[in-house]
Amino acid sequence: MALEQFSYDNKIVKYFSVATVIFGLVGMLVGLTLAIQLFYPLFNFDLPYTTFGRIRPLHTNAIIFAFVGNAMFAGVYYSMQRLLKTRMFSDLLSWIHFWGWQLIIVAAAITLPLGYTTSKEYAELEWPIDLAITLIWVVFGINMIGTILKRRERHMYVAIWFYIATFVTVAVLHVVNSFEIPVNILKSYSMFAGVQDALVQWWYGHNAVAFFLTTPFLGLMYYYMPKAANRPVYSYKLSIIHFWSLIFIYIWAGPHHLLYTALPDWAQSLGMAFSIMLIAPSWGGMLNGLLTLRGAWDRVREDPVLKFMVVAVTAYGMSTLEGPLLSIKSINAIAHFTDWIIAHVHVGGLGWNGFLTFGMLYWMIPKMWNTKIYSLKLANFHFWIGTLGIIFYALPLYWAGVTQSLMWKEFTADGFLQYPNFLETVTQIIPMYMTRAIGGGMYLIGALVMTYNLIMTARRGQFMANEPAEAYALENKPVTGGSWHHVLERKPVLFTVLTLVAILIGGVIEMVPTFLIKSNVPTIASVQPYTPLELEGRDIYIREGCVGCHTQMVRPFRNETERYQGEYSKAGEFVYDHPFLWGSKRTGPDLHRVGNKYPHSWHYYHMYDPNLTSAGSIMPPYPWLFQNTIDESQIAAKIRVMRQLGVPYEQGYEDEALDDLRAQAQEIANTLEQEMAQDEIKVVPESEIVALIAYLQRLGTDIKGTPTAALNSTNQKGE
Repeated sequence: MALEQFSYDNKIVKYFSVATVIFGLVGMLVGLTLAIQLFYPLFNFDLPYTTFGRIRPLHTNAIIFAFVGNAMFAGVYYSMQRLLKTRMFSDLLSWIHFWGWQLIIVAAAITLPLGYTTSKEYAELEWPIDLAITLIWVVFGINMIGTILKRRERHMYVAIWFYIATFVTVAVLHVVNSFEIPVNILKSYSMFAGVQDALVQWWYGHNAVAFFLTTPFLGLMYYYMPKAANRPVYSYKLSIIHFWSLIFIYIWAGPHHLLYTALPDWAQSLGMAFSIMLIAPSWGGMLNGLLTLRGAWDRVREDPVLKFMVVAVTAYGMSTLEGPLLSIKSINAIAHFTDWIIAHVHVGGLGWNGFLTFGMLYWMIPKMWNTKIYSLKLANFHFWIGTLGIIFYALPLYWAGVTQSLMWKEFTADGFLQYPNFLETVTQIIPMYMTRAIGGGMYLIGALVMTYNLIMTARRGQFMANEPAEAYALENKPVTGGSWHHVLERKPVLFTVLTLVAILIGGVIEMVPTFLIKSNVPTIASVQPYTPLELEGRDIYIREGCVGCHTQMVRPFRNETERYQGEYSKAGEFVYDHPFLWGSKRTGPDLHRVGNKYPHSWHYYHMYDPNLTSAGSIMPPYPWLFQNTIDESQIAAKIRVMRQLGVPYEQGYEDEALDDLRAQAQEIANTLEQEMAQDEIKVVPESEIVALIAYLQRLGTDIKGTPTAALNSTNQKGE
């Protein structure tokens, strides 16, 4: 049997690696800017494109899809070729994938600061970019599956299993969560509303973490950690259990982001139960990784690559224990909407994804340039300053989260809220925000040191664009027996189909009843569609990213109904919300019952300069809302799309909507001028601030003050 000669494509890996480093630095710099904005509001720069609300999704998208995404592709393209003993299926597809992905990132970097957003967490990009993501993801999938089919290695190694699961599941998640109807080239409305939209979004959001930030990196762990340690994976059987149990259970856990909300109780309980079950497969994977280093711990003390990987896998274990614990309702009642969740997310992001990426780059770059790391001392410095950065980042936020929750919930001996002014709970934790920024700065310094170290490593070596290799053809290798899983590993198409089935079961069981059984989302007769002006104001609220700091979900706790002065939020109140705006973090107070709580003038002054109404506020001013006017040309199109989505606007109402908008705007402008007569302020009815005030004054008023008996008589048939 003659060996076949071929070469590995290192050039595509090089380009993805360079993109990883560049976008990693950009994403971290934006994150540090956000951290500083929370205690030094002047860092918002009084510009519409640099406010916290607009650049927060820029940071999350840059880190998840640009930094971690490019790292994933670099690691997959390098490892897959070697595991399958073949070059990638198509060099052309590889380069379409690379340049297509970078163009998507650039499009995100342009549109998000401009305010073009769907507001759905980790899925903020508008519909043309969603389509581009779908096409490029399919290109990646064709290239990956094609490579598997032309392999020279009969069995698929465990890393390949996780790559397959990543491709299949992300495709399903992205397509379903991107169901939307365009209004124009950069504006759309989600096809789902309220409770149903929330369920779909967090089915996507949680599993984007699972199948974009976790499963591909587990595949990378199973390849790069044994390679760096020069040891075999600890347990093949544990790998099998880890893979199948993880992908089956993970997909059910999304509802744990919606505990104590208007989501039906059965869905919340189901999400909680499966989240707790996730501890077993997650820790099985962590232990499989760490035990791979048995007999190699002496090397860990000397080798910065292994140090990064050990901390990465440990961070994975810690965050995948903390996640299920946070899914227990009694713990979630304390932690949700606080900075505790931000700390939890960043232990995973900085520790698991970041450190595994750093370890992979430190191992992979010298291999491709046929040299050694330029400076082990600099790599070790990076490790220690990065580790300290994670600690200085996370610990203050855990402290802040517990402080927030205790202050929100505390009552006096007489039964009144101890801290009725929400701002008191914000100013109390500003020192923690400062310390968090120091930690983020340390982490960024480490990444800059790594960048210098890798550049110098490349300069001292010779890059191998096409690395020569040889292997026997697949047909010349004998088919051996083995377990049922060995047989399955020889059948990639069947393996992919079974993976698809495993990840579909949970999503179908959770979502189908929520959509088809009307009693899961009972309607409330008094809830009416938004007026055209309120709809326009809602779109401005979305554009400015207000959902990043304010929730719209009063939970059924006494401290929340007392604080926000109204009923807890009901499922039927959100039936016309495309998309839902429940939020996931309270840097400012919840707004679901803010309607008519303050006069129009309060909102006017508050948006012009928050310190005029709330001394010490860390919220930035929004002066452009007073200068910009509403784009009236889009009103009719928005009404038409909303009717398509089931909002009961009368046929032909789009022809009257503009008149209604102008009439309501004039009424609000007149009221504002009366309330601010002493300041002699003239209000332009067409200004965006008027529309935003209309929306804010509407929030929660459909049932505000409604007796309980009236709520119990709501229409259960959805008619």
